Amino acid sequence: MPHPKESELALKSVKEAMEFCHEVQRQWSHDDARQKEDRSPVTLADLGSQALMILALQKEFPDDPVVAEEDAAVLREDGELFGRLLDLLGKHLHRPSPERILDAIDSGAKARNTAPRFWTMDPLDGTKGFLRGDQYAVALALVEKGEVAMGVLGCPNFPFGRKGDCIVHAARGMGTTLLLPDGSREKVRVDGIRDPRQARFCESWEKGHSSHEMHARIASKLGIVLPPYRMDSQAKYAALACADVSLYLRLPRSADYREKIWDHAAGSIIVREAGGKVTDFRGAPLNFTRGVHLKDNTGVLATNGHLHEAVLRAIAEVV
Repeated sequence: MPHPKESELALKSVKEAMEFCHEVQRQWSHDDARQKEDRSPVTLADLGSQALMILALQKEFPDDPVVAEEDAAVLREDGELFGRLLDLLGKHLHRPSPERILDAIDSGAKARNTAPRFWTMDPLDGTKGFLRGDQYAVALALVEKGEVAMGVLGCPNFPFGRKGDCIVHAARGMGTTLLLPDGSREKVRVDGIRDPRQARFCESWEKGHSSHEMHARIASKLGIVLPPYRMDSQAKYAALACADVSLYLRLPRSADYREKIWDHAAGSIIVREAGGKVTDFRGAPLNFTRGVHLKDNTGVLATNGHLHEAVLRAIAEVV
C-alpha cells in the first residue's frame, strides 16, 4: 500500500478526534461555542480535534506542514474556555503543555500549502451539524506535488443504515475502504446509474453555503425527480463513494467565493478512488497548489463518473 505509515497514523488520528468530539458532546454547554470573524461557529471539539491531530502529525512527520482551519485566538483570549479544553485533552495527552497546545493549533492556521508535500485538515467539518446532533466529519488528507495522495473522513453519524462511527479511507491507486462501527471493512464503489432520472443528488444542509435554487434548476434540466439529500460536511463525499447518492452539487451563492482546500481534499480522493469524478462547475480538476483556497475553481461537482458530462452540460445551460 502506498503511504502505509501515513495511512495508519491518519486513521488513528481521525478515530481519536471522533472520540474527542463525542466527549465534548456528552459534556456540551452552549457557553462553549464561540463565533469567528466570518460568523461561523467554533467549538471545543473543533479546537481539540485540531490540536490532537496536529500534535500526532508533528511527532511522526515533523517536516510536513499542516494546513488547517482553526487558530487559537479565542483560547488565548478566554482563559476559562481554554481551561475546559485542557481538562478534556488531559484524557488524550500526557501532561499537555498549554503553550504547546496553543502553538500546535496556531501552526495549522499559519501554514500554507507551498511545500511539495503537506497535510490539510478540517478538524470538525460541519460544526452546525455537530451542534444539531446531525452530520459532521473529521477530515484529514495528504497532498503531494499538488495531488491528493491519501484521505480519511471520519463520519460519526453516517446515514443510510450505517449509524455509528464510520471511517472512509482512500489512497491513490488503492481504492476506497469503508471501516464500519463493528470493526469490519469493505471496499466501496460509486453507483452505476447512467440515467439522470434515476439519480439522487446531495447538497449542503445550510442554504447559505450553496445555491439550492440553482441546484434545483440543474436537477430539473437533468430530469432528476428525487428530492435532494441535504447534509452538512464532507459526509456528502462519503455518501457518493458508498453509492447512496449519484452526485453532489456545490455552487456558492457569491461569484467571488472560493472553496477552502480542507473542505474538499479528503472527500475528493475518496470519491475518485471509488470510481467517481470530481471537478469544478467548468469541468476543471480541483487545484490544490494555490494556497488555502481553490482559487482556480468555481463550484464543486462530484459524480459517479457516468453522469459527469451530462451534469456539466446542464450546468453550462443553466448557470
